[in-house]
Amino acid sequence: MTKPPKGPPLSDAELQANAERIVAHMLTRDGFSKWLGVSVSNVKPAEATCTLTVRPEMLNGFGVCHGGVTFALADSAFAFASNTQGNVAMSIDNQISYPAPAREGDVLTATAREESGTDRLAFYRVDVKTQAGTLVAIFKGTVYKTRTPHLPEGT
Repeated sequence: MTKPPKGPPLSDAELQANAERIVAHMLTRDGFSKWLGVSVSNVKPAEATCTLTVRPEMLNGFGVCHGGVTFALADSAFAFASNTQGNVAMSIDNQISYPAPAREGDVLTATAREESGTDRLAFYRVDVKTQAGTLVAIFKGTVYKTRTPHLPEGT
């Protein structure tokens, strides 16, 4: 059984500030997202939006963005969104579909949102679109919510 939170419920402003602090903290340790060129453009509790620009070294043998790059962008948005609520959330399952290709120079935007959840599991959808609005990937993921806080109390 989950213990009730200590003290009064947090306001929307406090929840937003916590989400922003957690993602900023995660970014300081996320070498892969930095290396990939991912930037976080929006964060809310249970939501995150990330972008990257498709570079020549991200293309596969067919001259389109490698699916692993698109997956990595979606997975980063998923990780940031699912960890905005205070405790560490760990991915336990995910899958992706690619309805259209991305090309060199495209600016990809991955928007992750929680679709449903319980105190221990949450289910997310991430849509990845080009700057023109073309849907290039649909990612679905499940996280396990631990009881381990991201930040020490009082930070």
